[in-house]
Amino acid sequence: MTTTAQHKIGTGFGATSTAAEVIAGIDLTGKLALVTGGYSGIGIETTRALVGAGAHVIVPARRVDTAREALSDIPNVEVDALDLGDLDSVKAFAERFLATGRTLDLVINNAGVMACPETRIGPGWEAQFATNHLGHFALVNRLWPAVADGARVVALSSRGHFFSPIRWDDLQFEQGYEKWAAYGQAKTANVLFAKKLNELGADRNVQAFAVHPGGIWTPLQRHLSREEMVERGWIDQDGNLLVKFKTPEQGAATTVFAATSPQLDGLGGVYLEDCDLADAVPVDADPATTWAGVKAYAIDPEQADRLWTLSAELTGVNAFA
Repeated sequence: MTTTAQHKIGTGFGATSTAAEVIAGIDLTGKLALVTGGYSGIGIETTRALVGAGAHVIVPARRVDTAREALSDIPNVEVDALDLGDLDSVKAFAERFLATGRTLDLVINNAGVMACPETRIGPGWEAQFATNHLGHFALVNRLWPAVADGARVVALSSRGHFFSPIRWDDLQFEQGYEKWAAYGQAKTANVLFAKKLNELGADRNVQAFAVHPGGIWTPLQRHLSREEMVERGWIDQDGNLLVKFKTPEQGAATTVFAATSPQLDGLGGVYLEDCDLADAVPVDADPATTWAGVKAYAIDPEQADRLWTLSAELTGVNAFA
């Protein structure tokens, strides 16, 4: 197996590119895409761009009525119930989809939670790891029989992966919860998932990519207090933005680029940001001063193997066993 070097390739796009710009000229007529959480924030802009290029999009949603209302002005979209924090819900959704006999050309693991208060779901799992990683892991593995040859799978990670590697000695934060470390571990898991899936899917030419969409003002911030956002330098005391966030259309661009760009043919298993491959950075790079790149522990093949095995044990699902 060859591994793509993790460094910029000069795609011609960048931080301010929009989803519409990166997909211009690409024809997705007849293609079927699945976008978790594809009804708010950057998810709805991802859905909009794919539909605009001719795709039919399935949006699994925990809040089905909310999703249908949000997507009411976008054609060629269907909504179905899915709670990524509930493995029975994941199984039921996958079984309903498999029963239709259709195949998926694009799978985009977009939904997620960030920096939530300590929450336990399922058998006591930490909610960010369980929702952002394990739910998507189980979903893709259950849908695998319907994933088309040559398909692409995109896992939304984040620069948040800087905040923590996989905590093998305390995966579920049973020795004390820290919400940003928990978010960081989940985002590292998203990168490792894409790396391993790309390897496992190679015989069917299925490519997987991890993406950092950039800093975007979306409902993902809902668990943060104003004080926290002031402390992080995002807003001032009056609530005015101090950081130049991407628009949702710009935030969706790297996802859409990863899902559709011919420039990425044969380059699967990598982490992208600003519509290009990211450069690798040292494990000890300080998140307070390093604003780009991917840490070595998030693209380590041995860590990816170990996480896949563990995730399969926890969820009871492994399409490649």
